[in-house]
Amino acid sequence: MERIEEKEVNFVPNTTTDMKEFKIRASMAHALLANPRKKGEVLSQTAKSYCEQWVKEQIYGYKKEFRSKYTDKGLILEDKSIEMYSKEKKIFLLKNEDNFEDNFFTGTPDIIEEDFIYDFKNSFDCFTFPLFDAEPDSNYVAQLNVYMALTGKTKAILVYCLQNTPDFLVYETPHDYNHIDMKYRIKEFDIDYDAEMIEKLKERVLLCRSYIKLLIK
Repeated sequence: MERIEEKEVNFVPNTTTDMKEFKIRASMAHALLANPRKKGEVLSQTAKSYCEQWVKEQIYGYKKEFRSKYTDKGLILEDKSIEMYSKEKKIFLLKNEDNFEDNFFTGTPDIIEEDFIYDFKNSFDCFTFPLFDAEPDSNYVAQLNVYMALTGKTKAILVYCLQNTPDFLVYETPHDYNHIDMKYRIKEFDIDYDAEMIEKLKERVLLCRSYIKLLIK
């Protein structure tokens, strides 16, 4: 199993009296959608664990982030994938750098167009590339729905790209896909805005805030 490194990012800690209001990051929205296993509970253990982590981040002033060779490759090649996709589709896409926030959510979509948004994912290798998948990963569906809620869009395109291994990212066997047709290196999923999912997430955010109040007493 690949070892996951935890990265701590320092920022100014808060006291429980001036702790900011909890909002869910788009990339973590899926954590709130899991249903509780026990009867009578309103939040799953996954959601509670995330709330507990969030409170610790506020108290101690460190943000917990996860790094692995998979996430490193994805982040390193994001711009290259946007460029590859733009060239293949013969369109111009400008990467978004602005973070969006409302009363419940926060997030930074990759690309914002007039009618829809794009989000790019880099597969680690050909064996993790979703070549035969008929439906998108549910975690990413939740993430893109939050992006749509934040930007007022009703359509999103989830794009998977398969890139060569960067020279400076060393692992077992470097992969080169330059000889492979682009239809086997780019996979798109169309995602429609799910108003019911967003309302459920808003309800869960409110429940998380109540749980956080109990934690900090």
